[in-house]
This record gives sequence, structure tokens and C-alpha cells, in this order.
Amino acid sequence: MTTVVAVCGSRRDGSHTKTALEHALAAAEAAGADTDLIDLGAVDLPLYHPDEDAQGESAELVRRVRDADGVILGSPVYHGSYSSTLKNFHDYCSGDDYEDTVVGLLTVAGGSSYGATLEHMRSTVRNVHGWAIPQQVGIPRAYDQFEDGELVEDGIRERIEALGRLVAEHADAMSHGQAPFAACDD
Repeated sequence: MTTVVAVCGSRRDGSHTKTALEHALAAAEAAGADTDLIDLGAVDLPLYHPDEDAQGESAELVRRVRDADGVILGSPVYHGSYSSTLKNFHDYCSGDDYEDTVVGLLTVAGGSSYGATLEHMRSTVRNVHGWAIPQQVGIPRAYDQFEDGELVEDGIRERIEALGRLVAEHADAMSHGQAPFAACDD
């Protein structure tokens, strides 16, 4: 069975990024995937050190990404880029961990700007040999999109659900030897 793992790069309690990723995973599950959430705010993951082998829970977290057919990376927008929490985790990962893995990207912004963050994430995924799907989700003005920890904007919800479904579908196709992104019409 196809496995999709979401990685939440927010450490905030009540994280909008985590809520959005949970919606994406629900859609991936509805598309037939097994799902898993790595909440980087709730794990022991020390600052990456290249001279150290596995630190804290890093080996287990990286294994979960390596074993996945699809990954959805989610981050809040901080200073026009993705969070240091996500960057730290990403530094533990190598090309072997993302090789032939379909990746979806999701950002949550307090303001209206998230494009550069998605580009930064896409660039790092390419550098570890992941297959970032063309569809991506940027959520602007998070304070308008969520209420009491739940999504209230239907258009954003639909885009998030499409992201989860597409990651699952493309990952399933790729795991069966089909060319990336050829299996779906969306």
C-alpha cells in the first residue's frame, strides 16, 4: 500500500500548518494511502550537526520519510522562507531518503506572501532528488482562513484536499513503475 507522510515544520501550539496537513492527510487516506504525521514540534530533534551520527529521534524520523512513497512538507512562512524547524529536519535527510519520492508543498502565511517560501522548499526537494508535484498550496492571511483551530475557507480546504489526493495518486503510480505525474489528470 502507498504511504504518505506529512512533515509539520511548525512548533506552535494550535498550528495552522498542522491543521492544514491533517486535512491533506485525510484526503490522501481517502485516496487509499496509509498516512503518518511527523509533528516536529513534538519530537526530540537536536540542531543538526554533520559530525554526529543520529541524534535524538532523527534516525526514526528520517526512516519514516525514506520509507514513504509520498511526503507533504508543511511550513509557516518566516521572513520570506520556511521555518528553521523544517530546515533542521531537512538537513538530516539526504538524496537517498527522498529518491523517487513524490512531494507536495504547503505553506501558511500570516500575510499575503508565500511564493518565495514555496520556491525555497521546491529547490531543496529537487536537491535531494524528490519529485515535487506542480500543485502546491500557499495559505495567505491565516487569521482569515482558520477559526477556533479549524479551516473555514472552502476554497483553501479544497486545494489542501487536492494536494493530499494528488500526492497519494502520483506516489501510487510511481510505486507501480509509472512515470511521475502521468497517472492523474488534475
